[in-house]
Amino acid sequence: MILVLSPNTQEESPAYQELISRLDRLSGIQYRVHRVAGAEVTLTEIYLIGTTAGLSADVVGQLPCVEKVVRVSEPYRILGRHKENDVRTWSFTYNGIRFGQDTFHVFAGLCAVDSRESVEAMMRALAEQGQVCTRMGAYKPRTNPYAFQGHGKNCLPYVFELAGKYGIKVIAMEITHESHIAEIEEALKQTGNPTGVMLQIGTRNTQNFELLKFVGRQHTFPVLIKRGFGITLDESLNAAEYLASEGNRNVIFCLRGMKTNMGDPHRNFVDFSHVPSVKRLTHMPVCIDPSHSVGTRAVSPDGILDVFHVAAQGIIAGANMVLVDFHPFPEKALVDGPQALRLNELKPFLNDCAIAREAYLKRVANMNASK
Repeated sequence: MILVLSPNTQEESPAYQELISRLDRLSGIQYRVHRVAGAEVTLTEIYLIGTTAGLSADVVGQLPCVEKVVRVSEPYRILGRHKENDVRTWSFTYNGIRFGQDTFHVFAGLCAVDSRESVEAMMRALAEQGQVCTRMGAYKPRTNPYAFQGHGKNCLPYVFELAGKYGIKVIAMEITHESHIAEIEEALKQTGNPTGVMLQIGTRNTQNFELLKFVGRQHTFPVLIKRGFGITLDESLNAAEYLASEGNRNVIFCLRGMKTNMGDPHRNFVDFSHVPSVKRLTHMPVCIDPSHSVGTRAVSPDGILDVFHVAAQGIIAGANMVLVDFHPFPEKALVDGPQALRLNELKPFLNDCAIAREAYLKRVANMNASK
């Protein structure tokens, strides 16, 4: 059960204190308080956890500060859509960039940071195309223990410095351990906070529940969580719910392909048909990762790379974000060089994304016109 409180309810108010006192006396029920602070309005929701079936919604609705009561049967209590609380434009803004199910952004960049030269070339190219988001991998989990696993905190200062130089506002960056958050915070502080970071939970850590809980307890950075490559969609969505249940609702869900030979000759089985499913089941913006889905630079007979085709499939289905590998010098890349797009392909890729996005918006307008 979710209690939606009146806008701008203050914790210090007598009415709120009375509400909390009443909730404390409920037997067999725990609760969690979630606040979302906007520019003008602060919204508060209280999630009742436990044996709530016996609670009367009408009676609970009469408690102080309560504006609406929502019964929840779905497992995604916070991130899920519920019939009585189906807010179509639930979104969040971070470092001046808004993310929601009605927005669209491209995060093109280095799967793994290998040199200052590569970072600067990438960010310069992005700035020339008017882009303000990128991906930069400082920490890289690898199957082979002897493979390059990223420069870690050593590269963060120059990555953030160059982001500020070229006007990059948000960097998607995977972390694999809770200590990485402190390292990112320290590097941002040392460089004068020139940019923002979106923490990325990779497919291997989707069910690292202690990491999910730790990341969920911090509210500084939004989080992009990738679908686990060998688990169901439901299991992956519950992993995202771990983040929200600890307090961080600024979560983006990323589809990146499933690990199975059913996807051959692609690296993974492309699962972008689940874009509308995730949007229907939850409030989360949906990201697609065509690079790790395809895993090659294969070109179809029409002259279009498979990565372009797959990205378009996800965008035309309503994806809100694209996470894609580029590298100025693919032959020198220390991670996933063979699948990386080249800088001379950046403009065509962005144009292709724009074409697919326009087609999606036309599809939406066409369906709405027929209602």
